[in-house]
Parts: sequence; C-alpha cells; structure tokens
Amino acid sequence: MLIKSKDATRRGLLKGILRGGAVAMALPLLDIFLDDHGTAMAATGDPLPTRFGTWFWGLGVDHEIFTPKTVGANFDLPPQMAALEKVKQHINVFTNFNVLTDGKPNLCHFSGWVALRCGAAPGARGELPAESLDVPIAAAMGGGVRFRSLNMAATGVPRDSYSFLSGDAINPPEVSVVELYQKLFGAEFQDPNSSNFTPDPRVLLRQSALSSVKDEAKAFENMLGAIDRQRLDQYFTSVRELEKRVELQLQKPPPAPACVMPKAPAADLPIGLDIELVTERHKAMTDLLVMALACNQTRVFNMVFSDSFSALVRKGSERTHHILTHEEPIDPATQVQPHASWFVERSMEAWAYFVEALAKVPEGDGTLLDHSLVYAHSDCEFAKVHSLDGVPMFTAGKLGGKVKTGMHIDGNGDPGTRLGYTVQRLMGVPIDSWGNQSLKTSREIGEIVA
Repeated sequence: MLIKSKDATRRGLLKGILRGGAVAMALPLLDIFLDDHGTAMAATGDPLPTRFGTWFWGLGVDHEIFTPKTVGANFDLPPQMAALEKVKQHINVFTNFNVLTDGKPNLCHFSGWVALRCGAAPGARGELPAESLDVPIAAAMGGGVRFRSLNMAATGVPRDSYSFLSGDAINPPEVSVVELYQKLFGAEFQDPNSSNFTPDPRVLLRQSALSSVKDEAKAFENMLGAIDRQRLDQYFTSVRELEKRVELQLQKPPPAPACVMPKAPAADLPIGLDIELVTERHKAMTDLLVMALACNQTRVFNMVFSDSFSALVRKGSERTHHILTHEEPIDPATQVQPHASWFVERSMEAWAYFVEALAKVPEGDGTLLDHSLVYAHSDCEFAKVHSLDGVPMFTAGKLGGKVKTGMHIDGNGDPGTRLGYTVQRLMGVPIDSWGNQSLKTSREIGEIVA
C-alpha cells in the first residue's frame, strides 16, 4: 500500500551539517509525493508537466540500409538504424513521407526542413514562409517557466537554428556548454526544492527598467511605418516574455521532484566540427537540457546535432560529410556511399543518446520521456541528389499516454506535414489544418495517437 500525504511536498529536504555548514539535499520523486495513480502531485493535484522538443540532423539517410522492411509494431532495424535498438520501444519511425514544392525550386538542403518546420515550401533561399511549429506549441503550453523555449546547437555555430518567427526573427541557439549552464543554473537559478526563497533585488530593478523601456517604445510606435511596426511588435513580444521571466523570478518556483542541480562544467569545449567534438558537446548539452526540463526551467526545446549543410569531419579525413555525399561513389554492391553513411550512423547514435537520456529520469508513473514528445527530422532523404521524397522523421516519447510508440509508419507518399500537424494537435495547438497548397493537411497520423 502506498502512503500518501498532502503535507509531504518537495519543499521538504534532507538537511544536515557538513564541516560545520548547513547542507540540504533534494529528494528523488517518491510515491509519497504523488497521487494514488502516480500521475499528479498529491499536495496540489496538478498533473505532471508535459514537454515538446525537436531534434535535427543534416543530410538525410541511405534508403537501402535505413528504411525498415516491416511496417507497424515490432519493425526491423536496418544497419543504419542499429544504434536505436536500445530505444526502439520509445520511438516511432516515419518513412515515405514527401515534401512537395508545387513547382518551386528544390533549394538544396533548405526546402525540406523549412517545409517540415513551417508547413510551406520556400520560394527562395532564406525565405521562411511561416513560424516554425515549436513557436505555436510554446504559446499553447503557456507560461509558468523561466524560458519559453531553449535552443541549442551542438555544432557550436551560432547560425545553426531551426526555430524562428520569420526570416527576420530567428531564435538564436546556445552554442557553448559553459554559457548554457550559466543560463540555466547560474546566479539567477532558483532551486525549486529549497525551503528558502528570497527574491533577488537585481530582478526587482530589472522589472522596473523593463516597464520603462516598454512605455517609451510604445509611445514611439505611432511614428513608424507598417514594416517597422511589425518589427517593433516582435520586440514587444520579446520584452513581454522577458517581463514574464522576471515575474517568475519574484515568486517561489513550484516543487520539481526530479530536479537535481548539475555540476558546473570545468571548462568549455574547443571550437570545431570534428564529429567527436560535436558528439561530446551534444552529450553535455543534452545532459543539461534534461535537468533543465526536470527543474521546470522550460517545456519547449530545439536541439541541432548537425546542420543541413553538415560540415562535420572525421578524424584523418579532409572531406566533410557534405562533400562526401556528393563526391563519394556509390558502392554497386550495397548501393551506399560507405564513408558518408558512417556519419549517418553517428547521427543515429547521437539520437539514441538523446532519447535514452530523457528516458533515464524517473518521473511519476514513468519517466521524463514518457511525459514528453520529441519530433526529429532531417532536410532530405538521399543527400547526393537532394531528394525530398521520403525525408526521414521520428518521434520519441508518449506524451503522458497520448502517443503510441515502437512503430514504423509508411507514409505512402503523403505530405510530411501530416506529422507536424499531428504533433501540434497533440500539444494542444488549436488548428483544424496546417500547411499550404499540396502540403496543407488536416489528417492526423492516427496510428500513433493513443
């Protein structure tokens, strides 16, 4: 029989003395903190939070050794997906979904990811026809956290972001592990499990300054033309979000059962695109993100492992992944570019690490991953010819029981926007359809909806 108590909240810590100083240690998520079903907090009745994220890798896959031969549950894992064996039960694989351009040019390593992110094919390089799907999802999920969303690029390159409001408003990624740690767990971090809470006086001053800036800028608006007003509105939006963050810092955060403040990194990783270095940076960022989610710092995130023009390089080779996809001959026996394929296998290993990291954190009746939904995709299928048919996609996580996992879904040539539409609906975005022209859809992928 489980013992429950409304008095047993995460405000209670294990306290003691170490070398003459007081110490406190956060407890793990115990049954006593949950309701009888393990799906809500006993003290408040609030449901466990859900999260949404995206994960991106560049330059697609090799159809011959990536696409499972079986559809539905218990699908096979071809060689290029072998690394996913340990997380197979947590993911869904989506193949044979196409990006249709309606006569617009196939802009190499650009058209595919733009269409899957915002539901419309771009007409020119650099054009982003609508906001990326993580933006309305963040709006639908509401506030209550420090960061509306977190963006990270394991490449270490500041331009590698796939989250945007428009072509003029790209959400910049964190590219430094040390700076990411400071942003999440630096001086402004309020431990949600601490019994003590004192608002930082610097935050009070900032709140006053923000209000003043907003009032002056609002008075300036009548002097502007339509384009500048749009830009100013985007600025106001960012100011309002910052004000909400400030307001949150003036309130004691709610308990976060799985939150344990991570150890600060000793030093930052070197700059570079060696795949070993990028993989290490990705692991470090993933570990920080996982604890940021557990500590309720954010509920929406975007992670980039490699960009769509992947310049990742293998030790001992001068040719980048991108160059290999175009210059390396196809092996007639396997119909695969062996060296280019090696990079895809490393990408799948990174994806497996990411999924497993979320799955390792216990939360309520399951894990952090069980209460999350992650949408992963690339920019094309076969990079050598920039094919937009069969752009590979994944989901990971059950979103609190709303999503079935462990399935391979064959799209039969349907638009890839069906998955973007499905995840937005699952996350509570109030839309009846999504996309435009041939990419417009109002059909959920029902096979994964529980």
